[in-house]
Amino acid sequence: MKVTTDACLFGAWVARIVEIRQALSLREGKAYRVLEIGTGTGLLTLMFAQKVNASIDTIEIDKDAYEQARENISASPWKERIEIHHADARKFKPSFKYDIIISNPPFYENELKSPDEKKNVAHHGGLRLVDLLETFFYNLHTDGRFYLLLPAKRTIEAGILLAKYEFEVTESVLVRQSTQHDHFRMFIEGRRVQNEESKLKKNEISIWDDKKEYTKEFTDLLKDYYLNL
Repeated sequence: MKVTTDACLFGAWVARIVEIRQALSLREGKAYRVLEIGTGTGLLTLMFAQKVNASIDTIEIDKDAYEQARENISASPWKERIEIHHADARKFKPSFKYDIIISNPPFYENELKSPDEKKNVAHHGGLRLVDLLETFFYNLHTDGRFYLLLPAKRTIEAGILLAKYEFEVTESVLVRQSTQHDHFRMFIEGRRVQNEESKLKKNEISIWDDKKEYTKEFTDLLKDYYLNL
């Protein structure tokens, strides 16, 4: 599958948040243990590894995508910190918990399928949002965080399912293609429900401004990854 702009933006946003949190914590010299579910080409894992001291496991169910991700990761400077698994996330049962879980999951579980079977795996994939959150529930450390990219139209559905698994959203970003468009993507940072009251941080990002140029917010996040910014 092609690399998308919203996935790049999501990867940069996640890496920025975790990089700052790691620097401010007592764990600055200790690697996070990270899981990415549905790595595709390996994009998010490679963006994350560029910025954060982490040992990363990444899962991909599609054989061709797994091979592409393995090739990309093997060619990177961070290959020693990344292990890629050709596996079904629902059957992935490590003996430890993760500090961070990241996923850009299949979007369209309730919508019509394409004649292209590869797109069906990437878009529908058999991995429903409820399956993904169950995977988060069993594999996330008690004080860990998860990061999720979803269509904005699934906000209410996601909120219901998150509550079912006793997760809470700590930060969210609604993404527009331009300042003239409605929101089309949602980035979520979440964790297990805590005893203390937490305040949800809400933000918005537009990719393009009204002059059809990248916005300052977009450029600031992607400048370390895009060669033409």
